[in-house]
Amino acid sequence: MPTFRYVAIDAAGRLQRGVSEAVNEAALVQALRRDGLSPVRAEPDRGESLIGRIDLTITRRGFRRQDVANFTRELAIMLAAGQDLDRALRFLTEMAPNTRLRGSLEALRNAVRDGSPLAAAMGKQPKSFSRLYVGLVRAGEAGGTLAATLERLALVLERERGLASSIRSAMIYPTLLFIAMVGSVSFLLTSVLPEFVPLFAQNGAKLPASTQFMIDSGHILSAYGLYLLVALGVAGLAAGQALKRPTLRMFVDRQMLRLPILGTLAKEILAARFCRTFGTLMLNGVPLIAALTIVRDVIGNTAAVAAMDVVSASAKGGAGLAAPLSASRLFPARMIYLLRLGEETAQLGQLCLRAAEIHEEETRLSLQRIVALLVPAITIVMGAAVAGIVSSLILAMLSLNSLAG
Repeated sequence: MPTFRYVAIDAAGRLQRGVSEAVNEAALVQALRRDGLSPVRAEPDRGESLIGRIDLTITRRGFRRQDVANFTRELAIMLAAGQDLDRALRFLTEMAPNTRLRGSLEALRNAVRDGSPLAAAMGKQPKSFSRLYVGLVRAGEAGGTLAATLERLALVLERERGLASSIRSAMIYPTLLFIAMVGSVSFLLTSVLPEFVPLFAQNGAKLPASTQFMIDSGHILSAYGLYLLVALGVAGLAAGQALKRPTLRMFVDRQMLRLPILGTLAKEILAARFCRTFGTLMLNGVPLIAALTIVRDVIGNTAAVAAMDVVSASAKGGAGLAAPLSASRLFPARMIYLLRLGEETAQLGQLCLRAAEIHEEETRLSLQRIVALLVPAITIVMGAAVAGIVSSLILAMLSLNSLAG
């Protein structure tokens, strides 16, 4: 006789899990009802428990940002159309494009069917769903506005993805240009210039200092180039480990915000992230202190995290947000003004989202300005380097002609 695993609710409202033999699932359900249990689910025993399967799925790699955004948008659409949560999750599970997503969504659906709230089920998969995500879903469930909350959350994820995509796209061309510059200079130093060294040595001419410097640089690059790359990689790893120290990370993050051009861009990104996250939380009914705690965890910059601690302490004392944020000198003045206006008019959430749109647009404009400066700067440096190598070679050839004359 086949064996089935089941989940049921007893008369006291507690979840009961177990294994039982039955002819089929229908017979098992009838037997459970005769025992005073309300079956939630029953399935053939495959040698693993429901909880074991869920825990196994949770240990897998989490969703990509694109996956989370698509899942959120589709779940919001189905809930708004009147689908119940279980049917919506079942549809998304069946339509998952790969087995990894299908397994994670199945774990999520199993947890919900076992009686767990959606937010709690998502909280068990922290690699896929951030604290911001879980907090908004919890607020939506508590307020009975889960579909609308997921719609706003999908908008937040899409805006974040769009901003990140803008940053990556803007840096592609300068990065390729920089790689081309390094490759061209390395090729000239290690492959082209050494071809003339025997000619110079046969004639015994004293080479100009610039030519000798280029030749020595080519020899060093040829002999130790690989070691230099390894050293740079080790230095990068060492810097990454050093930045894990709170004091050093705080210093670096604070100094980054003070740089002339990059600091302005970093402040705009920081303001956009803060306003988008905080405004969405406020509009979804998350309490002020809880919203500040979530923002603190997702903002990313340790100097801003310290500022959030001051703001939270000020809010707990009944004071506003604008004054301590202004005192930190980490955020643009436009954001501070809109926050103060939101506090005065009791429209903090709406004005935060409006500020987020302004700072996201300013971020895109700042990126365009930086790229507009960076591309010609790299081009000029590359041209100067190539010109220096060629001019050094020409000077050496002129020295040979003078010696021959």
